[in-house]
Amino acid sequence: MKKALTAVALGAAAVLAFSGCTDSGASSATAPADDSSSDDMRTIRIAALPIAETGALWGAMDAGIFAEHNLEVEVVPAQGGALAIPALLSGDIEIAIGQPFGPFRADLQGLDVVMIGDYANSLPEGGDVNAVVSLGDSGIESPADLAGKRVAVNSLGAAGDLTIMKTVEDDGGDSSTIEFVEVAFPDAQAQLEAGNIDAAWVPDPFMSQIEGAGGNIVVFPYQATIPGLSLLTSITTQDLIDSDPELIADYSAAMTEALEWADANEDGVRAAIVENMGIPEEAAAGITLPKFTSELNIENLQKLADMAVEFGVLDAVPDFERLIQQQ
Repeated sequence: MKKALTAVALGAAAVLAFSGCTDSGASSATAPADDSSSDDMRTIRIAALPIAETGALWGAMDAGIFAEHNLEVEVVPAQGGALAIPALLSGDIEIAIGQPFGPFRADLQGLDVVMIGDYANSLPEGGDVNAVVSLGDSGIESPADLAGKRVAVNSLGAAGDLTIMKTVEDDGGDSSTIEFVEVAFPDAQAQLEAGNIDAAWVPDPFMSQIEGAGGNIVVFPYQATIPGLSLLTSITTQDLIDSDPELIADYSAAMTEALEWADANEDGVRAAIVENMGIPEEAAAGITLPKFTSELNIENLQKLADMAVEFGVLDAVPDFERLIQQQ
């Protein structure tokens, strides 16, 4: 199905920002003592979005989980997982935490990218961790109202606009008339208020901030299409798996432990969000957290790829046997 895609930066960074990186939790005052010699520590560069879900990574770093696996993490801020693919291929980073569509497209292009684990999933019912939002006086209150409107997503041609199109069609609207605009999550509220866009797909804390200012929650598109869908996954290259299996094994073990910690320790995740995103504690307390897990749900990923082919977002379904290398 044809759709309009307008790539407008609107003040958002279009490439990875290799500045303002966060050091490993090994140096944090809250990290437990570690018996490992500093000579055994290895630095691993991880691209991650500046969103609430990254609280699991920040919190686990502060808890010393990565240090226990002899890893010092350097977090590289990113706008979207797809933008991190070139950095992975060039060796500028070792891991990207991003949406599945970056790996999907890379596989179809024959690039050396693989998914080695899940990171966070949407919630199957109730409120969800991302939503399409609009201003309170916009008149946009249901998915069908998005037809003919300018809708912001952080990455064009990915799970955000795809699931939005599906919900609009299911609600009786014409998804081909939507103009999708690329806007970084932190810029969405300002662009709504400036009238440059009509609605925006955003996660927390931006979702809660816009709703708290009188905005509308139009739809939770992941929940309305594929409940429990992967929000973010761990992505690397097959070359790195082959050339440095110890690093990948250490990362995978540390991340599995980190996500188990995060899923059982909401207070720790929220504290990390406050510290790293600079938002008030009361705002962090209202954030809807995802299901943190390292286990990829291949069935849901296949549904997403099939939907992408149906809507013309992908030309074909990726080779999941090659692409998914659960560690």
